[in-house]
Amino acid sequence: MPAIPRPAYGPGSRYTARAATIRPRPTQRHADIAALTRHLTNRDLWLTHMLHEHRVLTTHQVARLAYPSLRSAQRRLRTLHQHAVLDSFRPLTQTGSAPEHYTLGPAGAALLAAHAGLDTYALGWRPTHTGRIAYSPSLGHDLGANELLTHLAAKAHISPSSGLPLWLSERSAARRWGDIVRPDAYAHWRDGDHLLPFFLEYDTGSQPLPRVQAKLAAYAAFATATSTRPALLIHTRTQSRDQALRHRLTTTARELDLNVATSSADFTTTSPWGPWWAPLQPAAHRTTLTHLATQWTNLSPASGLEPTDADTALTLPVPPLPPAPQSCS
Repeated sequence: MPAIPRPAYGPGSRYTARAATIRPRPTQRHADIAALTRHLTNRDLWLTHMLHEHRVLTTHQVARLAYPSLRSAQRRLRTLHQHAVLDSFRPLTQTGSAPEHYTLGPAGAALLAAHAGLDTYALGWRPTHTGRIAYSPSLGHDLGANELLTHLAAKAHISPSSGLPLWLSERSAARRWGDIVRPDAYAHWRDGDHLLPFFLEYDTGSQPLPRVQAKLAAYAAFATATSTRPALLIHTRTQSRDQALRHRLTTTARELDLNVATSSADFTTTSPWGPWWAPLQPAAHRTTLTHLATQWTNLSPASGLEPTDADTALTLPVPPLPPAPQSCS
């Protein structure tokens, strides 16, 4: 099967963040949060929640989820940046140039904190928030996972019966299940009547194979402790890494009775729902996420998804897509 050409940035690219340029902001306007809210749409508010949940999204990722075109996304994101609702930076790449990367800005953090009855310190936001993300060694990993999942979520724009009705970040997953497993994300892929609940391990190749193998025991322990069985999707950067993982993990997955499938960015760059996923068993053929849901009849969503008294507006899941267009200006 031929591989899709490697992109200039994102999953599968030769992407690094050895340096970054922070976009300067004009004289700040609407420092008064009450005044600022008159200029914000429901879609803008949704975006602040998404950036609090997922930390960083590129212009292309935001446009994919929430805007009819890249140009319209750029215009609105620039306005939100000028009002300090968002911060942004642009990392250095080995070739070409990266898109603008957006994070939660000071006004956006203050807005979320006000809605939750907190201060920005309790929210976890600091003035160094954007700089820490821009220079984080995990930036490429986080963006790669977000790239994969934004493509899955945005499928609903062209096929309303498909998409991600639920997408939890690494941090939200750790809050719920961190004493047993710490996936890079948890999500539900739906296609018509078929549902694939899954944990995502986004593998960049930086961890040794035995360490990845050791994670399978934790997922088996989760299934035993909770009596629920989400699938485990392992996404790797290259097909060669995929093959190395499959050689190492197949026996372990069978012994632990886990539903595991793997793929790589050599295939899933723009259509990760497609026939790129191979179940972790000998001589398995690549198939779609929907077919995995029909093939694995014993799957069930993870426990701990129901709201509790301990939840707040900032710990409940954020819808992967913004409010309907008629709700936005």
